[in-house]
Amino acid sequence: MNYAIIVAGGSGKRMKSEVPKQFIELHGKPILYHTIQCFLEFSNQLKIVLVLPNDDEMNEQFMQNYFPEQKNIQVVKGGETRFHSVQNGLNAIEGDGIVLIHDGVRPFVSRAVLNQCLETAIQYGNAIPCIEIKDSLRILNHERNQAVSREAFRSIQTPQTFSIKAIKAAYEQEYTEHFTDEASVFESAGHRIHLIPGNEENIKITTPFDLDIASLLLHRK
Repeated sequence: MNYAIIVAGGSGKRMKSEVPKQFIELHGKPILYHTIQCFLEFSNQLKIVLVLPNDDEMNEQFMQNYFPEQKNIQVVKGGETRFHSVQNGLNAIEGDGIVLIHDGVRPFVSRAVLNQCLETAIQYGNAIPCIEIKDSLRILNHERNQAVSREAFRSIQTPQTFSIKAIKAAYEQEYTEHFTDEASVFESAGHRIHLIPGNEENIKITTPFDLDIASLLLHRK
């Protein structure tokens, strides 16, 4: 069976909000609602594991308000870091197949990207969506800085998609601060990463400006 782990255990620090960013409303409904809908509309064959903050009352209220009869969603609690939150989500999965691991505040991943994530992960064991860098880049080195070619870099998105058996084994490693996403954990376990084209609209909503952009994207959608 195939799964989607939607990681939504963060806070609203960069959003400067008392409400965790995933629960901030976007056109009358929480950002997280729109993200979950992407996966429900994509396939009714995906089992969704929803990683939420350690707040039972808030989590229960969210599920009752927006997915009261949805039996295909399992809620688990997040951990101290993203690594541990994803680990908790993986521990809730049984059997083998493919798992898509997605940020709860990326509500605009396209159907085409989701399809290619699954197809590539089935063929190669993993699929990591990315987009090209448009801006010029400079690397900082103490008090100096130097231009670098943007052609050598990509901006990484989610869902980062893996063979369940392989990513579970990778998450048996001890956590280090260098594990900034699932691909870095998987690569550290000795695997080659396979990049695929993402979609530009698949932004991660972390600041008030991002929220403004998301509102425009949702209106267009």
